[in-house]
This record gives sequence, C-alpha cells and structure tokens, in this order.
Amino acid sequence: MAGRTRKTRRLIALAAAGAALCLAVGLVLVALKDDIVFFRSPSEILTGVAEGKQLRLGGMVEDGSVVHSADGLHVAFQVTDGAGSVPVSYRGVLPSLFREGQGVVVEGAMQGGTFEAASVLAKHDENYMPREVKAALEKGGYVEARDRQ
Repeated sequence: MAGRTRKTRRLIALAAAGAALCLAVGLVLVALKDDIVFFRSPSEILTGVAEGKQLRLGGMVEDGSVVHSADGLHVAFQVTDGAGSVPVSYRGVLPSLFREGQGVVVEGAMQGGTFEAASVLAKHDENYMPREVKAALEKGGYVEARDRQ
C-alpha cells in the first residue's frame, strides 16, 4: 500500500466496510428466516399453509361465532375476510376490545384444521388495521358490505 494515495486507501477501506456490513445483514436475515412471522388472510389460509408454521391471521371476528368455555379461559371463534372463514382456538384472557364484528390479528399456527392462537390483538375498527388486513377484507368484500349497513 506504500504506492497508493490516501484517497485510494480511504476508498478501499469504505468498500471493505460496506462489504462487511452487507455480509452481516445477510447472515442476520438467514439466521432469522425461521423466526419471521408472515401475515395471511383467511382466504389464503384456506388455500393451504404448512401445518405448525408460525404466522399471523388477520380479519374480522365473524358474527355469532364466539363460544366461551365454562372456565372462561378458552374461546373459539371464526375469523373472516368475507370470502372465507378460519376457525380459531385461543386459551387465555382476551383483550377488552375483542368482540364479534371487530378486527382482529391472531398469531399462532394451523393444527388439524383449526388455527391455534398464541396471542390475540383486537382492533378498534377497520380504520386501524394493518394495510394487509384491510386489503384482504376489501378483496373479500367484507368492508364494502359493512359500510352499506
């Protein structure tokens, strides 16, 4: 490096640092690949997802579908996007905003045809939903039908 100018050495150092940063980001993404949780609508889940794969399901709690157990800690309900419905089973305390006809995002996995939820996030209404959930509801015609009422 004795014959190189200061500018050339600086550029080589920056290029090496950039390459090291790219390598580090790539390694982190590869390591986290199995831990990334993907969002799915009920219609997408019904077309088939891997059993036991962790994911998020978003949609509206179907009217008339909520069934509480006698001990109050287990609840079963249906999540719909207007085009399809997925049965959900959850054990735990539900958020205070949870009710029929409201938006919900549940995280868990499909087990034997039922979505076994590990967590439930209730949304105030469709105005506060993630873009993906709202798009899935609009695609299924659910939001338009609710707006006409």
